[in-house]
Amino acid sequence: MNRELSRVSLLLVCMFVALFGSSSIIQWAQADALRDDPRNSRTILASFAAERGAILVDGVPIAQSVESGDQYEWQRVYPQGALYAPVTGYYSLGQGNSGIEGAMNDELTGQASSQFFQQVEQLITGQDPSGSSVELTIDPAAQQAATDALAGVSGATGAAVAIDPATGDILALASTPTYDPNVYASHDTDSVIAAYDQMLADPTQPLQNRAIGGDLYFPGSVFKLVVTAAAIESGEYTPGSTFGNPAQLNLTGTSTPIYNSTRQECRGGEGDQVSLTNALIYSCNIPFAELGEQLGEDAIAEQAAAFGYGEPLQIPMSVTPSTYPEGMAPSELQLSAFGQYDVRVTPLQVAMTTAAIANDGELMQPQLVDEVIDTESLDVIAEPAPQSMGQAVSESTAQTMQDLMVQGVEQGLASNAAIPGVTVGGKTGTAENDESGDRPFNLWFTGFAEGADGSQVAVAVVVVPEQNIAADTSNEVAAPIGRAIIEAVLNS
Repeated sequence: MNRELSRVSLLLVCMFVALFGSSSIIQWAQADALRDDPRNSRTILASFAAERGAILVDGVPIAQSVESGDQYEWQRVYPQGALYAPVTGYYSLGQGNSGIEGAMNDELTGQASSQFFQQVEQLITGQDPSGSSVELTIDPAAQQAATDALAGVSGATGAAVAIDPATGDILALASTPTYDPNVYASHDTDSVIAAYDQMLADPTQPLQNRAIGGDLYFPGSVFKLVVTAAAIESGEYTPGSTFGNPAQLNLTGTSTPIYNSTRQECRGGEGDQVSLTNALIYSCNIPFAELGEQLGEDAIAEQAAAFGYGEPLQIPMSVTPSTYPEGMAPSELQLSAFGQYDVRVTPLQVAMTTAAIANDGELMQPQLVDEVIDTESLDVIAEPAPQSMGQAVSESTAQTMQDLMVQGVEQGLASNAAIPGVTVGGKTGTAENDESGDRPFNLWFTGFAEGADGSQVAVAVVVVPEQNIAADTSNEVAAPIGRAIIEAVLNS
């Protein structure tokens, strides 16, 4: 009898442990997955029962919730949808979210740990739950200028970024073509899914945020800034250092020729030599192929890493890391030195490089969020402080690079970025997307400027035309876009 009782008792204990374990797994380990499961209608209804906080630019809502009059209670609305879509992203009914809507979801719903006391207060007072507002660093004039200028190149895809070099604040983040996030805020699930499928099928990929991710770009000659910085930082080169100046050069170990964009010797050369200064401001490939091979892969890779290459960033959206290749043959290393082979970048990374140069060598963490504000009390709950990512180059190297980039605008191939009465530094770049050159080129501009009031801005622009155009130079296409953004920041 005692033996049977012991067996029954053991069975009951095992059943209790199994029940306790399974319920614990459901309540704890699987809680997030179950909550986020799109089939969980209770969670979906609960997420729309609270008023979601607004996303603000200069105090003006660019995303907000209004009463819907249906079972979901609140409807997300984007007053300037397409203008800010690369920043806000979208918040949809059971179809996920993106952009700031996704990255700051806890704050916008009032569920962030920093909002604990607000949650307790709402519970005690019986207030309706609501999220906090998120104020962004975006300059509305710069965002408008970037979006309009990119849209002005018919049929093109591309992106533009503007950064305050001293703080890392992102002043503009534009991607073209853009889209209307109001389509995804609809409470008609079928229409949302249909719109999503349609945009996925669109060859221009409007949902792709080209400023921070998607298919990364070949940087072309804007990468020469990284190589020049590596050369000067090494202590073995100065702006006056010279390199061979042929009109054609076979890549080391191959019979494959490379050329400067003019198919001639680099401008400004003396005899059969050309200085680093003229090679940079006239954007000549052959001297940089020579320089890259002399520096070596490790020196360029270390300098690229110092500018942020390979770094996973949260701005707070996730940024795809830019890459510099490893284990290259000498010929591949030569190509990489002028931004070809397998160097791949985001426009944000190019803007970060220029921002560090403009900030006397210090690289600041890029950031889109200025403040998180309690909706009821208007108290600031969180205010991210500027954060340094380190000294990318020495102050003296940065000042030398600034001078070289100013020469690039005043007498080089970035002349269309010039602004009367303002000192502007810049660099253009044109990158091939395949060896044949049949695909349209990436047309680049990156630059910096400082206003009379001390305000600073660094920009990066990339444009990929629908087809290669007759005036296929970045100075004629990308540099004017950069200039428009710089003017908008300095005048705002």
